[in-house]
Amino acid sequence: MNETDIYSKQQMGGLIGKGKKTALIVVDFVNGFIDPEIFGGGNTLEAAQTTMPVLKAFRARKLPIVFSRIVYADDGFDAGVWCEKAPRLRELTESNPASQVIDILKPVDSEIVIRKTQPSAFFDTNLGSLLRNQNVDAVAIVGATTSGCVRATVVDAISANFRPTVISDCVGDRASGPHEANLFDMQQKYANLIASNELDSIFA
Repeated sequence: MNETDIYSKQQMGGLIGKGKKTALIVVDFVNGFIDPEIFGGGNTLEAAQTTMPVLKAFRARKLPIVFSRIVYADDGFDAGVWCEKAPRLRELTESNPASQVIDILKPVDSEIVIRKTQPSAFFDTNLGSLLRNQNVDAVAIVGATTSGCVRATVVDAISANFRPTVISDCVGDRASGPHEANLFDMQQKYANLIASNELDSIFA
């Protein structure tokens, strides 16, 4: 029995039903997670570039779009245990260019930017209430990294009863192994997976 058969036998990997209104969450597509000298590398730039038409499609449909950034205070007072594991995260302050959304995906005035200090865009932020206020019940998730903040956001999304879809070619990681393993795992347990050319399948 191969790995996929095991999941199938345990009735995992089912399809989550389509939502009535889908928001796009762009997780940490900031300069630092594109630059391989900081937190980037692998396929993160390619994933960000592939996100451009997805962002355009959501804008054309006037659907909610939310960006997340990791932002710590200049003096690091809000840096927690996560920063013990990855100390360079403390560099991502409000004014640091590494913490800014990359230019090719720059938010427009009507789009929300969430500042966070933990992996998930939902944890200790008002993202959930903002989405519910706009009658959103489903989220499409893109960003970086697949094995880190994307996965954490997906798990918190489904935990909050939003219907998550990961756009597989619009998420990136610094290494291919964690990227592929987490795509597989999220598809089996937490989210639907589609490619960017299948975007119409999620719109009500």
